[in-house]
Amino acid sequence: MGAYRGGPRTFAIVGLASKPTHVFSNPYFKCEWLPNPTAGSPSPRPVRTKAYKMLPDWGYGRVYTVVVVNCTFPSNPNADNAGGKLLVHAYYSTTSRRYERFVALEEAPGSYDESRFSPPFPYDYLYCGSSLYGNLSASRMREWVAYHAHFFGPRSHFVFHDAGGISPEVKAVLDPWVRAGRLTVQDIRAQAEYDGYYYNQFLVVNDCLHRYRHAANWTFFFDVDEYIYLPNGQTLDQVLGKLSGYSQFTIEQNPMSSKLCVQDPSKDYSREWGFEKLVFRNSITKVRRDRKYAIQARNAYSAGVHMSQNVYGRTTHKTESLIRYYHYHNSINVMGEPCREFVPVPVNGSKLMFEGIPYVYDDNMKRLAGQIKRFEKEAIGSAHT
Repeated sequence: MGAYRGGPRTFAIVGLASKPTHVFSNPYFKCEWLPNPTAGSPSPRPVRTKAYKMLPDWGYGRVYTVVVVNCTFPSNPNADNAGGKLLVHAYYSTTSRRYERFVALEEAPGSYDESRFSPPFPYDYLYCGSSLYGNLSASRMREWVAYHAHFFGPRSHFVFHDAGGISPEVKAVLDPWVRAGRLTVQDIRAQAEYDGYYYNQFLVVNDCLHRYRHAANWTFFFDVDEYIYLPNGQTLDQVLGKLSGYSQFTIEQNPMSSKLCVQDPSKDYSREWGFEKLVFRNSITKVRRDRKYAIQARNAYSAGVHMSQNVYGRTTHKTESLIRYYHYHNSINVMGEPCREFVPVPVNGSKLMFEGIPYVYDDNMKRLAGQIKRFEKEAIGSAHT
């Protein structure tokens, strides 16, 4: 899928391999740097090192499993900036001498730039999105991008991965942000040829991690039906200042109903945004729910979907009072009006039962809608109504 330099001495190769081979055998890798010859000098000697492999998909792989190969050399193999090739030797097992040898990466003469591995990085925040597939609502995608472009601020960038989900309608919503330099779309539709877990989600997030490892201070991993929220009026810079001693933190969710809306005959619901009118939060407590996460990518060697298991430094899960996310599960594929049940606002903070689940009224996101709409118009001159 991709091979990237991760620092002066280290490289990462991200790809798919046979799951049975990695589960029932013990394949391993070696790395070799082949320097470019320079005029008037004897042929340079290759530099070899043993590789460290990671299987970051938590056993979820199918026919294929995700493999991240880390090659760390004793010193920078291209210190003279003459360029060269990174070769990978993939051995079938520790009992076999058979191997495949391929070029993972080439560096042109003069292209190595050590400054890019140290701050300041191009962005404060980077978003690595999972595979986008199926029928996605262009309206919900539009709202998500506008909200998070505002939330993360001008020094942020978004990376989406198109596994067939970016229809012409969704593309029309994303294009203004692409033109503004805020968003990149990676075409991964060819992943459908390879039977991996969930549209090769683990492959995609690992490629994004290493492709943009030194692009931002923090890299966020969450989905397009999830909205990051700061509960106590703090800024994102303040929150992340408190978390700067950690390489990774996870984020707890506020699960929202994707059907329930407030009954109000005076409102034109068709003109309201999804997070503006979906205002009922599941109030069941003390149950384990999926979390999403952010990492300082330069300290991570691989990525998961809910957290990384290969990170250098500390991880914290005690973040509920600092940062959360609102999860509008099953809302992104509803092509028409998301409101399907209308109920009165519960009085005095009481709970409302719907489909056997207690809900409470939560308008924290609704209160931000006007601000986000104004921002969208200023940022991309939106012609949307």
